[in-house]
Amino acid sequence: MSEIPERHARLLAYAQSLTPPAGWKIEISGDEIIMMAGPSVIHQRNLLLVRRQFEAHEPADMMASENTDLASPNVGKLRNPDLTYVPLSVLESGGNEVPAEQAAIAVEIVSPSNPENDLVGKVRDYPLMDIPLYLLIDPRNGDITLYSEPSATGYHQQWTGKFGDRVPIPAPFDFELATDTLLRYPV
Repeated sequence: MSEIPERHARLLAYAQSLTPPAGWKIEISGDEIIMMAGPSVIHQRNLLLVRRQFEAHEPADMMASENTDLASPNVGKLRNPDLTYVPLSVLESGGNEVPAEQAAIAVEIVSPSNPENDLVGKVRDYPLMDIPLYLLIDPRNGDITLYSEPSATGYHQQWTGKFGDRVPIPAPFDFELATDTLLRYPV
């Protein structure tokens, strides 16, 4: 493993020392610390519908986790997806962070208060963090995007659809995600 750049290490240490207000979470992207408010009930409902479908296809050696810190200190990233799947073996290391490259997927429901974080920042950061799949659900306009094949220059594959479409979720899950019951945010 390569050494963590000093500025990334300092920023990560500072972010970890913060105690956000109840219902808030902290992320790091490059040289920025991002604080986000807790999700709305529509956000939570959509996440529940998605999680239930993933649970039916969950690999035996993985566990679902909501709001787990995925860390990539070498590239200066600490992200906290709405839902991720990580190997059960991460429990052995304890702590509050999981190496991002161990995540099988990151699932995000776009926040109406800070959509750029999910639509721009995480589209940029997740492939750098070597997260193989990024499922982006946008209740503002009913869009869905599944990114795959990460590299240092971004994701090389992208599937796009609308609420009501079936999303082809690849291995290790191998199923079609039904989206016809997802709710859009009120206009």
